[in-house]
Amino acid sequence: MGLHGARYALLIVAAAPFVYYALALLGSWRFFRSGNRNEEQSDFTPPVSILKPVRGLDHEAYENFASFCWQDYPEYELLFCVGDESDPVVPVIQKLMADFPSCNVRVLYGSRRDATNDKVAKLARLTAEARYDVLVFCDSDVRAENRYLRKVVAPLADPNVGAATCFYVSIHETSVVQWLQSVGMLSDFYPGILVAWLLDGVKFALGPTIATTRARIAGFGGFEVIENRPGDDLLMGRLIADQGYEVKLLRYRIDTVADYQSMRDLIMKRLRWMVVMRHMRPWGHIGLLFTLGLPWVVAASLVAHSKTLALLYIGTYLALRFAMTWLIGSWGLKQRFPLRYALLIPLWDALATGIWLRSFTRNTIRWRDQEYYIRNGELVPAGSAAE
Repeated sequence: MGLHGARYALLIVAAAPFVYYALALLGSWRFFRSGNRNEEQSDFTPPVSILKPVRGLDHEAYENFASFCWQDYPEYELLFCVGDESDPVVPVIQKLMADFPSCNVRVLYGSRRDATNDKVAKLARLTAEARYDVLVFCDSDVRAENRYLRKVVAPLADPNVGAATCFYVSIHETSVVQWLQSVGMLSDFYPGILVAWLLDGVKFALGPTIATTRARIAGFGGFEVIENRPGDDLLMGRLIADQGYEVKLLRYRIDTVADYQSMRDLIMKRLRWMVVMRHMRPWGHIGLLFTLGLPWVVAASLVAHSKTLALLYIGTYLALRFAMTWLIGSWGLKQRFPLRYALLIPLWDALATGIWLRSFTRNTIRWRDQEYYIRNGELVPAGSAAE
């Protein structure tokens, strides 16, 4: 292949992300166009256990927890699991119990298990201690509106639905890092989810909210089978889907309180997820190369035989990236879409490209201030004998 042939080949390959962006636009439009109709059945209100594994004190933790104490729902309990009584979150939970005496709030101390993934070990105990068979797992930084339980539990009225999960958006953003995190979710993470929904259905769950039943958890062997593995939310959804049940992705959003304090925090969390994905879905991880539009557009612009063609690539990239981010964030999730989000999209794409490349050279992930290897799909503490 001569120089001209190589140039044309590069220009063709550089258009691959545009196809992905078009699929993301199509998936987003199809998913959100029907709104929230038929996703809430007010007559389906079984008793629910809300289960929260907690460690440490999140920003605005009291307000987050309190939002679960005024749910418009007939019967439910709110059950926390904390490592021990010295955890700084304990006084917050105690204040919650004092302020909402009519709400059934309980707290457990310790998972009573020796597991690498402490969160999943806590989920195992929470599930065992829960009073009710319908379970809603949610992270400690989630803030819920008062019809939250009705929204996320309603899909379980269908016996073919094994779990329900939903999108989440960040609130109370006060820094460039927090804005950039939202841009990454709306322009990168959620488009990938909606393309997966369009092409193959939902076979995963999103950790901030998962509604399911005790029977569906028992169906894959319980949390004990994944307590030493990363990506527990993805695995929970996959293992429920493997039983033949639908994992329902809702046209509904919850709020999470922005908590990224530095660019390093954001990069390390994204890098951890990328390394986990490289181990869990290696070919899919490699395939991300063809979803990263920025480096391909830069390459195409450099080899384009005219300024017009170079501008066409750049303009198409910017238009598609802005359109898909606005479609998901503003039209779909009803989130305010300030101009700064659009301006930050290329910066996020540059950052995401660098993190993706770095993920191939990193052998450990950092989780809860400790380094781990991923061996045979399980977390192994760095420096252990298993190393």
